[in-house]
Amino acid sequence: MARHIAGEGRVTVFPLLHNWPEGISGVIAYTTTGHFGDTAVMGYIPIPEVPDVSLLNVAARHLPSAANPEAHAVWALCTGWSARTVMKPGTLDIPEAKWELEIEATTAPKEQVYGHSRLHVGRFSMPDDTLMDAARALLPALAG
Repeated sequence: MARHIAGEGRVTVFPLLHNWPEGISGVIAYTTTGHFGDTAVMGYIPIPEVPDVSLLNVAARHLPSAANPEAHAVWALCTGWSARTVMKPGTLDIPEAKWELEIEATTAPKEQVYGHSRLHVGRFSMPDDTLMDAARALLPALAG
């Protein structure tokens, strides 16, 4: 049975080209939870036409020489944190939203990374259908 967590707070949603040369893209959400945001929460926004995205597998493809899962977690944390701090066109920054994550994996780097001591990844959703529609709408922006 899958584990779930839920929270409320700032959510940053961004498109991510995660498989090449096929050009497969997805939409990723990043938020934080825990004491002063010490736990990062990242997940793919489910889109029917797009395969599910395993962020740690994407990280492994970006870092083929790093067979260690901690390096993959650091890559994912850097991707989420950077998407929030240096927003590119096509990023959706929601100041306050309820969210849920169906956890695929949890990892903890040896040292804090961007203020995070733990990372949960998986399938991300927001109960507000308007926000989910806005998040899904980010994907076509990549084609233009």
